Amino acid sequence: ILKGAEMTTAEIPVNKAQLIKDLKYALYASKVCSYAQGLGIIKSCSDDMNWNVNLSECARLWKGGCIIRAALLQKIQDALARDGKLPNLILDPVIAGELNERTSAWRRVIVTAVAYGISTPAMSGSLNYFDSYRRASLPANMTQAQRDFFGGHTYERTDRDGVFHTAWTDAHKS
Repeated sequence: ILKGAEMTTAEIPVNKAQLIKDLKYALYASKVCSYAQGLGIIKSCSDDMNWNVNLSECARLWKGGCIIRAALLQKIQDALARDGKLPNLILDPVIAGELNERTSAWRRVIVTAVAYGISTPAMSGSLNYFDSYRRASLPANMTQAQRDFFGGHTYERTDRDGVFHTAWTDAHKS
């Protein structure tokens, strides 16, 4: 019933060796962002509840587990030990450097997957998280515009103070 992309390598050429290298980089970056999100949730709860959770210790404990155990956890543990007040794992200079080195490969994998109709929800979601975190302002204006259009909820602007409503169509003008 539903048809997806039916691209071929003739239409969108793929260098297999490069794609494999890119996949390794993209998977690594995605995993780092997944850990960053999870640790961010733990940190937020810890701060709210005054639990004083030591995130570096969490990473150390996970290294010995049967489910999460991964070599990446040593780098995470080291990053969190370097700065116990780190607001987010991806802001550690070493981790940030590794992510920055892998960003182009990560994007090439997502672009290729989209072109071929291959769903990559975790990998593309992690890239979206990374992109959202690195920007000073986000495209919330689209969400505000949709809310105003469908429910007259108004919106704010970044270029001037105040709350605004737009008569998007003739139906909104009455």
